[in-house]
Amino acid sequence: MKKTNTQNQKKTNPYYGLLWGFLLVLFLNGLIFPKFGRGRIIETDYGTFVGKVDSGKVKDVMIKSSHIYFTAKETDGKTITYQTGEINDPKLVDRLLSAKSPNKSGKISFNEIIPQENSPLLNFLLMWILPGIIFYLIWRQAARSIRSRMGDGGNFMSFGNGGAKIYADADIKTTFADVAGQDEAKDTLKEIVDFLHNPRKYVEIGASLPKGALLVGPPGTGKTLIARAVAGEAKVPFFAISGSEFVQMFVGMGAAKVRDLFKQANEKAPCIIFIDEIDAIGKRRDSGFSSNDEREQTLNQLLTEMDGFDGKRGVVILAATNRPETLDKALLRPGRFDRRIQMELPDLEGRKAILKVHLANVRHEEIDLDIVARATAGSSGAELANIVNEAALRAVRMGRKRVTTSDLEESVETVIAGAQKKNKVISADEKKIIAYHEIGHALVAAMQTNSAPVHKITIIPRTSGALGYTMQVDEGEQVLLSKENIFNRIVTLTGGRAAEETVMNTVTTGASNDIEQATKLARAMVTRYGMSNQYDMMALETVSNAYLGGDSSLTCSADTAAEIDREVLKLIKKAHQKAKEIITGNMTIMHEAAGFLIEKETITGDEFMQIVRKHTNAKKLQ
Repeated sequence: MKKTNTQNQKKTNPYYGLLWGFLLVLFLNGLIFPKFGRGRIIETDYGTFVGKVDSGKVKDVMIKSSHIYFTAKETDGKTITYQTGEINDPKLVDRLLSAKSPNKSGKISFNEIIPQENSPLLNFLLMWILPGIIFYLIWRQAARSIRSRMGDGGNFMSFGNGGAKIYADADIKTTFADVAGQDEAKDTLKEIVDFLHNPRKYVEIGASLPKGALLVGPPGTGKTLIARAVAGEAKVPFFAISGSEFVQMFVGMGAAKVRDLFKQANEKAPCIIFIDEIDAIGKRRDSGFSSNDEREQTLNQLLTEMDGFDGKRGVVILAATNRPETLDKALLRPGRFDRRIQMELPDLEGRKAILKVHLANVRHEEIDLDIVARATAGSSGAELANIVNEAALRAVRMGRKRVTTSDLEESVETVIAGAQKKNKVISADEKKIIAYHEIGHALVAAMQTNSAPVHKITIIPRTSGALGYTMQVDEGEQVLLSKENIFNRIVTLTGGRAAEETVMNTVTTGASNDIEQATKLARAMVTRYGMSNQYDMMALETVSNAYLGGDSSLTCSADTAAEIDREVLKLIKKAHQKAKEIITGNMTIMHEAAGFLIEKETITGDEFMQIVRKHTNAKKLQ
C-alpha cells in the first residue's frame, strides 16, 4: 500500500514534469550548440594568428563559419586554443603550407568545415513546434498536480467551474445541538430536514418542499452554522459557495457557474445548496446605464434555475444575507425563496444557551451564567464564542487550569473596551477628573428610576481609548423602551460632563463619546420614535442596512431639519440640567465615592451602592 501511495505522489508531483522538461531542453541545446560544454577558447586578433603561424607555434587550424580556430604551443609548453575572425586572405593557404609546426610531421594540419544547413521544415519544427509542445506539457503537468492537491488536501473537492465546496454527508458533524439561541429558526428548518428524511408523507398529500429559505440577520448570528446543521441533520451532501464567487470579469462566466452548480446538485439530490452573502449577485436590478451586466445575467440564470428544478427531488437552496432590503423582488417571490428565516441577536436565555455550548469545550468551574448573559446584552453568537475563548486565554495567563466567572467578566470588558493599559501613566490631577467623571455617571444612574443598575466602575485605561467607564447591567431583558427610559439614559450620559463642571469647574475631552451617544438617542426620539410634542408621530428619518449598524437619512425639508436640531438640543439641555441637579444635591456621595475609586481604581456596583445607601439613609434620618 505504501508503494502505491509513493507512485501516485510521483505521478502528481509537478516537479517531475519540470525536471523532464529541463533535461529535454539541455538535450536539444547539445544538438543545436555542439560546442556547449567545451574547454575555454581565447579570442584574439587575426594579426596574432598570422604571427604565431610565422613563428612556428601553430599546430592545427580549423576554419568554420567565418571563424578560425587554432591551437598553438606556447613557450611554457602549454597548448592553448584560440579563436579569431576569418579575413579574406588569399595567401592564407600558402602561408599555412609553408609554415613550420611543432607537430611530428613538422607541418600545420588545417581543414575547413562546410556547415550543413537544415531543411526549412526541420528548422520550423525545432524553433516553433517543439518548444510549444514542451511548454504545453509542463503547464499540463503543473495544472494536473494543482487539481489533485485541491481534491486531496481537505474535506472537499472542487467541481467543474462552479467553485463550490461539496461536503459529503459524512464530513458534516454539525447538528442542531451545536446551534443555540435560535430556537425559532431551528423549528422552521426542522421541517426541511424532515422532508429530506421522509419525503413520501409530504408527496402523498401533494405538498412540495420549499425551494429556498433566506436566512436574514446581523453578522455573527450563526447563519452559516445553522445551514451546515441542516445538512448535518439531514445527512445529505452540502454545497457551499459565496455569492462573490459568481462575480467574474467576463460576461457569462457567472451564469455558467450557476448552471454548473445546479447540474451537480441535481445529480447528487437530495442535497442542500448554501449561497452565503447572496446580495453580491441578488441586488435589485435597475434600468439605469450603471447596471452590471455580468451580475444581472448571473441573477437571471439563478432565477431560471430555481424555476427549472423539481422541488420534489429534494434540492434545497439556503441563502444568507445581512442586507435583505437590497435583494431583487423576483428573487423573493413565492416559488423561489419561499421562506424568510430571521436570525436575530439572542435574548437573555439564548445567550445563556450559547455560553453553555461554548463552555462545553472549555474546562471551567461553576459559572454564574446569569451575570455573564446580562452583561453581554446585544452580543451575537460569534461574539459570545470570542468572549469564552478570551476567558480561557486569561485563565492560562493567570496560571489556572479552569475558567472562572471572573475570567468571563473580564473577557466581556476586553471585547467591549479592549485590554487594560496598566502601564499608561496618568497624572494625579487627570486621574481625579476621570474618577469624578465616572462617579458622575454612576450617581446619576443610581438616583434615577427606570435606569439600569451600576455593575462596575473603573478608571483603568483600555486599548480602545477609554480612560475609564461605568458599566450598567439590566436585571432583565428589555424589549420596549419608554420615553422615560431613553431620556434617563441621556441624563446618565451627561452625568460625566456635569460632574466635571460642578466639582472640578472645568470641561474635558473625556465626554466626547458621551456627547455622541446622547445626541444619537435624542435625535432618534424626535425623528424615529415619535417622542416629540412638536412632531407627534411624524416619521422624519429612515434607516437602511439595519443589520449592519444602520444608515439613517432625513426625509424632510431643510427648514424642518433645522427645527429638528433645535428640538434635539432642547432635550439634551434638559437632561444636562437634570444631571447637574442630581450631582449638586449629592456632593458628599460624589467626594467619598470618587476618593474610594481613586484608591482602588476599580469598584463594583455593590461597593458603590453601599456608599449611596449610607448617605441616603442618613438624609432620611435627618
